[in-house]
Amino acid sequence: MNEKIRFRRDFHMSNKSAIPFNKPFKIGNELENIQKAIEWGHLSGGGKFSEAAESFFRKKFGVKNAVLTSSCTDALEMVALLLNIQPGDEIIAPSFAFVSTVNPFVMRGAKIVFADSCDNHPNINVETIQELITPKTRAIICIHYSGMACDVERLLEICKENNIHLIEDAAHAIDATWKGSQYLGTFGSFGTFSFHETKNIISGEGGMLCVNDEQFFERADIIVEKGTNRRSFFRGETSKYEWVDIGSSFRASELTAAFLMAQLIEKEKILKKRILLWNLYYENLSELASSGCFSLPQIPENASNNGHIFYLVLNSESDRIQLIKALADENILAVFHYQSLHKSPFYKGKHDNRPLPNADRFSSCLLRLPLFYELDEAGVNRICHCIESFFKG
Repeated sequence: MNEKIRFRRDFHMSNKSAIPFNKPFKIGNELENIQKAIEWGHLSGGGKFSEAAESFFRKKFGVKNAVLTSSCTDALEMVALLLNIQPGDEIIAPSFAFVSTVNPFVMRGAKIVFADSCDNHPNINVETIQELITPKTRAIICIHYSGMACDVERLLEICKENNIHLIEDAAHAIDATWKGSQYLGTFGSFGTFSFHETKNIISGEGGMLCVNDEQFFERADIIVEKGTNRRSFFRGETSKYEWVDIGSSFRASELTAAFLMAQLIEKEKILKKRILLWNLYYENLSELASSGCFSLPQIPENASNNGHIFYLVLNSESDRIQLIKALADENILAVFHYQSLHKSPFYKGKHDNRPLPNADRFSSCLLRLPLFYELDEAGVNRICHCIESFFKG
């Protein structure tokens, strides 16, 4: 039987109270906001709540221009269009990543040049990037994994030296900073965020494209409106509403925006709770980590922690499989994360055969533990007790 299916079966069959991996939550005026949107009679994108969410990102995070999208994937697809990616262009990206990070560029015909992770963190190893750049390189994509910053200063140096763009996949990284002073998603030409139900701030689905390079402001407004000058028309800047470029239906609905705004307003409360749970995991599991059972997350130098993901790095894939099973037996659902994209069925024949050992190690050994707003301290303690029993049993 497929291991994943068997673990899920065991998880649901147990008589013990379940701790899911994730649980979407309502924290404020989500339903009230949705009712207001209905009463106001504007349910498609671009209404008052959409404008409020975009304004929130500009004012709170220092984003130059923000566009609310249906998903982070849509935001990245917009980036590929804004950069006019063509067949033969090259994009450098981490192999330890979700497929949405690179799919928009593959769809435009780009070649993905995969980079390895750091030894001690799943983030892209910035020191390996320079050797991957060729005259065909158009951009570097970095993922701020678990909401912890890559070395954005060095990435920007590399991009400027080579006249290429930095794209920040900040899906995990809302409210996270570099050196405590500048928010992630504001360093690169583009930053993209996710409000998927597994993220810190949620709206079911949803994303935000942050455009930090002024040369792309006007075209971003057009691409998000299906290639029309609709935004300019409604601002009174043009006399006709016309098709002027390529684009698609990337906008989030006003219902999504209404739900999202209720969460953004409660951002501090949400993150405070998640960081508390993250720290409790770390404290409870430090003794086992010190004894060599696994490694705990390391916060990179100059990075902050927004409490998005708590993970263990086991010593082997076998250890991970057995620990997932042991937790499932206690009705606790823990999951592994990304699988190395350079070894994926779709891309392994296109990769240049460079070994990427750190990406492979995280793919085989990283285990995500439950972390969601409604998880309480007793739940974390129970999970940690089960892990301790597994290793000491």
